[in-house]
Amino acid sequence: MSPQKERGDTMSQRSTARRIAAFASASAVLVALAGCSTPATEDPEPTSSDTASDAPVETGDSTGITDDTVTIGTHTPLTGPAAAGYSSISAAATAYFEYLNENGGVHGRSIEYIVKDDGYNPATTQTVVRELVQQDEVFAIVNGLGTPTHSSVLDYLNENEVPDLFVASGAIAWNRPDTYPFTFGFNADYVVEGAALTQYAVDEYPDAAICLLGQDDDFGDAMIQGAELVLGADGLAHVERYSVSNQDLTAQIGAMQAAGCEVNLLATINGFTALALGTSAQFGWFPMWFSSSSGADYPTLVTYLGEDVGPQLLQGLVGTNYLPSLGGEDEWVALFRQVNDEYNDGAPFDGNTIYGMSVAYLFAEALAAAGEDPTRESLMEALTSGALVGNGTVPLSFSDTVHAAFLGVGITQVDQGVQDYVGSAYSVVDGVVSATELAPVALENMGLPAAG
Repeated sequence: MSPQKERGDTMSQRSTARRIAAFASASAVLVALAGCSTPATEDPEPTSSDTASDAPVETGDSTGITDDTVTIGTHTPLTGPAAAGYSSISAAATAYFEYLNENGGVHGRSIEYIVKDDGYNPATTQTVVRELVQQDEVFAIVNGLGTPTHSSVLDYLNENEVPDLFVASGAIAWNRPDTYPFTFGFNADYVVEGAALTQYAVDEYPDAAICLLGQDDDFGDAMIQGAELVLGADGLAHVERYSVSNQDLTAQIGAMQAAGCEVNLLATINGFTALALGTSAQFGWFPMWFSSSSGADYPTLVTYLGEDVGPQLLQGLVGTNYLPSLGGEDEWVALFRQVNDEYNDGAPFDGNTIYGMSVAYLFAEALAAAGEDPTRESLMEALTSGALVGNGTVPLSFSDTVHAAFLGVGITQVDQGVQDYVGSAYSVVDGVVSATELAPVALENMGLPAAG
């Protein structure tokens, strides 16, 4: 029997009476997420001497830097409907910075990470980011979370030339260096994820009807764009959209079942991934689910679906990733577990933990490369130099012309409660989808970036 047939048979077995019966007694916990700038006060111009020999030397913008500290900040949902899925990211980053600081920091400076709650509300995001820039005088904004929230401060940060690093969203807006030269993304963008998931579906199940369920915003639009790079315009067999303000997918799931969908791409956050799978199970319908990384974190999904039925419903879930896998137990994962235990009060360890610590490590690496006396200018030079490595499983892509961290992803799958890479990976460059190799970065120096 061929590997493709075996996978197909395994997937088809998901529609067993055991799962239907198990799900009948469970309920999914849901999360619903939503999607003017004023310039910072400028420092006075330095006073020039009358003679050229006494002219001041340009040293660059060292806002947020002291002899002993580097102050950075972020906006993230610590409260509100998005907190359950994402508040652990900033906590994990903070834990890594504490680990780093206890081991000498970067060039002898400790990193102070100011985390401000925006409740996933764009209006609040604008308020807290202005506070970070104008009152806290941060060196950079690092890993601001959310497409609608961060979009509301994108112009403000670039107008004020504040480094806007590693945005926690897969929107393509972060990779527009001509328009937003100070902004750099971190997630693989949704076009890349949509294309990779679709290509994997075509490779493994060439005759399957491929459909998509997605948010009715840029998230869903970009995933459709990625799928159509593989299938062609209107190549999806069926598309359903939903608003995050409506926590009911009955109509959408019913329409997809009626359309004969076999592989369902998900442009969903974790709460709506759980809702989609739960609703489908109530219908007694068990297609194949292929989710963006934004909605595919296994431990988080089990929390939503419940320990009694979650593992059954999630068996076979396909996703994307570009960081060390929770199920892989490689050296990065082992280190981050240790850091989590010692500096994060032993909080639950999941994909968000790995994500937050990976972001923090990459910032520390960039800061180290920015020199012993870093400025915002030298930080930008370090980011666009092409010399940063990070800790991903696909190559880091930053350059003068690319402000996306990753232009490729690996494919993951859940098997018996373990979510790990299956060996397939795809890159998307200039609209061309290609198979590529996973190339994990080896852990060195206990995850402490070299300061040279």
